[in-house]
Amino acid sequence: MINCDALQIYRGLEIGTAKPTARERARVPHHLYDFLDPHERFSAGRYARRAIQTLEEVLQRRHAILVGGTGLYFRALTRGIAEIPDIPGDVRNAIRQQLEQQGPRALHARLSRVDPRSAEDLHPADSQRVARALEIFEGTGRSQKDWIADQSSPRLPGPVHGFTLTLDRDLLYDRIRLRTQAMFRAGWEAEVRALLDQGVDPGAPGFQAIGYREIVDVVQGRATSAEALDRILIQTRRYAKRQMTWFRKEHGVHWLPADDPGRAVDTVLQSVS
Repeated sequence: MINCDALQIYRGLEIGTAKPTARERARVPHHLYDFLDPHERFSAGRYARRAIQTLEEVLQRRHAILVGGTGLYFRALTRGIAEIPDIPGDVRNAIRQQLEQQGPRALHARLSRVDPRSAEDLHPADSQRVARALEIFEGTGRSQKDWIADQSSPRLPGPVHGFTLTLDRDLLYDRIRLRTQAMFRAGWEAEVRALLDQGVDPGAPGFQAIGYREIVDVVQGRATSAEALDRILIQTRRYAKRQMTWFRKEHGVHWLPADDPGRAVDTVLQSVS
């Protein structure tokens, strides 16, 4: 089992990232989990290089299953990604500060002035991607689109078959609600409190995982648990919708019914045989 989730790479973020339990990890070998501290930054390009190395090692002994819903990581692994240099911290911080103070539309207007080709592909409300495109231009002097044009295809050690689980929307939203409630019962607030006590900054990359910053507000007295739960449910539903949109654009991905495991397994076996 090889992780393809951008937040399960972080140590200490167990409940909120729905990381495999110790019992589940004992059943089969798991790779690319828990290798970064929450304050460390990581990128899709670095993930792809590390995942390819892991695949090379695993495939010498057994089949490998990539598990996770971070579409950019999957795309970087299977189709490649631009090798963009690290962005200076002062550039990143200035852009993030403008995002917090003025909002994503102001940032998009700024991107439109300096890099209109990248701006035209991004929705003005897509704060993370707009900020990233502006960081790249300000930090490297080149458009994100120019970097993407230079990217090369990865050399995978074997074929990759992509599968996406799907559910009826009402059923999906109900499962999101049940899972999030279970996370709270499992001690999610205590997990966040422990991380803060260890010195993890609320703005750390690991805390980009849905729910962590909302629970920071609870721990620090700015919100109630009920308010945080409502906000997390809204964000998770929106993220699930974005994931479906993303993977519909991926070539060769098979869609499997999550509420019919037998049929899903048969489809996987037929595809890889």
